[in-house]
Amino acid sequence: MKMSFVLLATMLAAGTAHSASQAQFDKAMSHDGLQPVQVKGLSLAYKRPDATLAGYKRVSIDPVEVRFAKDWKPTQTGSRLPVSAAQREDIRTGLAKLVRDEFEKALAEKGRYPVVNESGPDVLRLRINIVNLYVNAPDTGSAPPSYTFNMSAGEMTLFMELFDSESGQILARVVDREQARSPAMAGMANGVSNVDAAQGIATEWARILRDAFDRAHAIPQPKKL
Repeated sequence: MKMSFVLLATMLAAGTAHSASQAQFDKAMSHDGLQPVQVKGLSLAYKRPDATLAGYKRVSIDPVEVRFAKDWKPTQTGSRLPVSAAQREDIRTGLAKLVRDEFEKALAEKGRYPVVNESGPDVLRLRINIVNLYVNAPDTGSAPPSYTFNMSAGEMTLFMELFDSESGQILARVVDREQARSPAMAGMANGVSNVDAAQGIATEWARILRDAFDRAHAIPQPKKL
């Protein structure tokens, strides 16, 4: 499973536009007997043929991993100084916390699927990764520091795997890429709008998973205005 993640993360960072790498990517995504399925709102989704979320009532979430784009070489806002290792870590850990918080909040809404720190027959385990993250330099002159997405090339990609928490059997893996020029991220022009947009994206990812849970548990879907 670890090698699968490393391979997929490398391919996601490099892009999958070329047919040769696309074939390798499809093979890695379908590893462990998964098959492609259509999930509205997600770029790619693969699941075990007999997998269902009906038996899961709680969720455990592994520490969220965040990886920057390979070619991300930012400078501090208003200067040519490179972003320090500490600043990079602040961005990475800040986004990891934001993503986890939004998943936990959306899943546990109205007591639906509480997030726990244990395994069990009714616990679904999530491994959430944000890869190919491309952001501008932090505004180190503000307190607290703010971060802005690069509007010409900003992007981040969700790579998430779902496991049975007791057996460790993988049930599904999904990929979804959001770019700065998409409507969802178009507002990332300053620290405040950056956080709002990132929260919106993470919330949408979590909502898609929660909706899948609801369908499995025969919970009526809310009507969208």
